[in-house]
Amino acid sequence: MEITIPAVGESVTEALIAKWHKTDGEQVERDEPICEIETDKITMEINAEASGILNITVPEGATVAIGTVIGVIKEGASQKEPPTPLRREMPVSTVTGPAPLPSPAVRKMAQEKGLKPETIQGTGRGGRVTVDDLLHAEIETQTAGLKNQGPVAGRPAGAKAPVQEPLFPFPSASGPSVSATAPVSASAESRITRTPMTPIRRRIAERLLTARQQTAMLTTFNEADMGAIIELRKKHNEHFQKKFGVKLGYMSFFVKACVEALKEYPIVNSRIDGNDIVTPHFHDIGIAVSGEKGLVVPVLRDADRLHFADIEKGIAAYAEKVRTNRLELADLEGGTFTISNGGIYGSLLSTPIINPPQSGVLGMHSVQDRPVARDGAVIIRPMMYLALSYDHRIIDGREAVGFLKKVKEYVEEPEEILLEG
Repeated sequence: MEITIPAVGESVTEALIAKWHKTDGEQVERDEPICEIETDKITMEINAEASGILNITVPEGATVAIGTVIGVIKEGASQKEPPTPLRREMPVSTVTGPAPLPSPAVRKMAQEKGLKPETIQGTGRGGRVTVDDLLHAEIETQTAGLKNQGPVAGRPAGAKAPVQEPLFPFPSASGPSVSATAPVSASAESRITRTPMTPIRRRIAERLLTARQQTAMLTTFNEADMGAIIELRKKHNEHFQKKFGVKLGYMSFFVKACVEALKEYPIVNSRIDGNDIVTPHFHDIGIAVSGEKGLVVPVLRDADRLHFADIEKGIAAYAEKVRTNRLELADLEGGTFTISNGGIYGSLLSTPIINPPQSGVLGMHSVQDRPVARDGAVIIRPMMYLALSYDHRIIDGREAVGFLKKVKEYVEEPEEILLEG
């Protein structure tokens, strides 16, 4: 039984072998998760389609094309010997052949100091020559040169050379000055970690850059008094949780508020397609969810038809899918508007970035007690800053400000959206 990389979407052509849950030669059972793969859009697990012994042919960290065979399950076989771990690389002492080429920084430093990297014994990975190796080689060369010199002109043989002050002394209250020519204890390469970007992180980076470069993004701000919603949650949350099995959160109120505001300002629900403006007559709301591998935006379909409980259940189901790497590509496709809640991480104010090809995104933030003016008096109220980023190419400032004010009104007086369902 061959294990192949499944097709997960028309635009996905390759996948990263993120993790093997089993080792080479280990016994696996049917429907047991054996491998985790990552594409530029989702992370998913591959389950065993039969019971038997696993033979891994592609190691972790490799990127392969869709349809590639990455392993084989020998059906009916039983494990007779302890599993042999998949060999990552040979120890440095057993490597034969030429040592790896030094990094560009090492080659440049060697040229400046007149050293030949191929004559230096490297201590880096695979015998690679590091910056530290060059520094030590330079010191050894200078020391050997001093030993080979005779008596210095103008100084009797056997006389001690005068102590040379460091070129750049660094005075310290706890000890003597440190010479700038002192050997470095750790190499430059050992002080950094270079990790390849995962396909999802690369895709996130590309989309964020696209949003910045290909939209006329602008952000408008407002604030909402969360007192009414907080009181509703205190009063009804226990009954709501017993009846529907989920907590009544802030997000369902904001989804409903955004849907009603989008009905009044449909241009915010629109997108640009070439020279046309496309306005959907439905409301698929994306909810930004942060996972271990990065930010994803699963979509609540037809949010205008969903009850509060349906919204909370949908968000909880997506959060569980993200946590267990079971999110499907279909969960991320589409979406006409996005909501991002940075407040759960403590963000007080931010400017969210549009999720192309959408034209608007609402940013929620932390609820904070602040002094506000009410009827000529200053009182303390639980306030939340709201931010709407929008594509100014099709959404004018009047419409953006009007939309955000509507969201604020619905949040501060949620009875109307409760009556709507």
